[in-house]
Amino acid sequence: MHDQPTRRQFLETSTHTAAMAAAVTALGGVHAMAEQKPETLRLGIIGCGGMMGGHVQGLVDRRERVSFAWLCDVDPRQIDKTAGKITEFQSAPPKRTSRYEDVVADENVDACIIATPHHWHAPIALALMQAGKDVYIEKPISHCYHEGPLIIEAAKKYNRVVQQGSQMRSSPVTERAAKLLADGIIGEVKVARAWTAEVRSEAKPLPDGEPPEGVDYDRWLGPAPKHAFNPHRFHSTWRMFRDYGNGEIGDDGIHDLDMAAWGLGIDTLPKQITARGGRMMLHEHASEYPDNLNVAYEYPDGRLLIYENYPFTAYGLHGFDNGNVFYGTEGYMVFSRRGAFSTFLGQKEKPGPTEGRDVRGQRGYAEHMTEFLTAVRRRTPTRANPETAHRSCALVHLGEIAWLTRGRLDFDPQTEQFVDCDEANALLTKSYRQPYALPVVG
Repeated sequence: MHDQPTRRQFLETSTHTAAMAAAVTALGGVHAMAEQKPETLRLGIIGCGGMMGGHVQGLVDRRERVSFAWLCDVDPRQIDKTAGKITEFQSAPPKRTSRYEDVVADENVDACIIATPHHWHAPIALALMQAGKDVYIEKPISHCYHEGPLIIEAAKKYNRVVQQGSQMRSSPVTERAAKLLADGIIGEVKVARAWTAEVRSEAKPLPDGEPPEGVDYDRWLGPAPKHAFNPHRFHSTWRMFRDYGNGEIGDDGIHDLDMAAWGLGIDTLPKQITARGGRMMLHEHASEYPDNLNVAYEYPDGRLLIYENYPFTAYGLHGFDNGNVFYGTEGYMVFSRRGAFSTFLGQKEKPGPTEGRDVRGQRGYAEHMTEFLTAVRRRTPTRANPETAHRSCALVHLGEIAWLTRGRLDFDPQTEQFVDCDEANALLTKSYRQPYALPVVG
């Protein structure tokens, strides 16, 4: 297979065998390699709800060599919850703030974990990188397309380590699957499929009201348009609105899109996007997004990536609520970020290797965070680096733009513009409300 060496190289650099030469390129040259960090890293925690609870609890449970310097959230109740997880981990309590700028200004902070709503990811990450801090950014790293290249540029300019929270890239399950794919067990992978198949309930609209006491709601809105407080436009359910989130495809879907891109072995952007979806069952849902969305992406070499979202099933597909299938010329692999894979070979679909009981169910959370911390100390590359993250996040943005506009769009991977569609190109970026402007990389 003439392209197998390229595929092998792609997959191997996504696992533990990444070469140190890549670190020099990714982090801006030999000068960055000399910038060793202390063994005990001083962390800023920005966005203390949701996913951050798991991150902090994991750091504490594993007794990672970190200290929590700051807890930042516009809701003091969220800070209280997170502070409670670390009371016995360190003697000195972390500083508290509702302003991420306080963390940016602290020269003693080495790195930050960002788990805010999506619309705050890039503004905060860019400001931190400019201040010399490394960043772990929960998925997706960008709220709109143009933020991805800015994060790539900033990481290079300021020699910063960046890791997107695509934890399955670091799972032992993924490492084993990578070796099998690189060895050609299913031949050349031509099509990758990703899906989210989970029952979703209807959230009916609620009237506007007053924010909870102590919450700085204007700062929560930040760069998003001004809007009265609404319970749906706050903790957890903010995902239903374009001002702050990216819908199902950018919430659960980004994980499976990322692994589809990984399994397909792509290192470019698609050339054509086709999207369709609508209201299938949640007819009074408050969300601005469709309750189902199917998107097909065609790459310049003809390979396909397909995303499917089903809100009506608890049985999943191939036994998984979130998963992938990689279709090759000699067989296929069913893969899930729940920590499993199976292979089926030849015309008769003979069962082949699986992940193995010893690693079954491992989803890479600990390994992914540990890799980030090691990269901060040693100035080595991360698996979910800005370039890799942007290629996956771009699928979220391009898919939604196609659905919002013509349903089928041509895209130029070189210019990163849609072909002959001004309305689509206008959606690659967005406006930022003052005084929460996007930091300028320069």
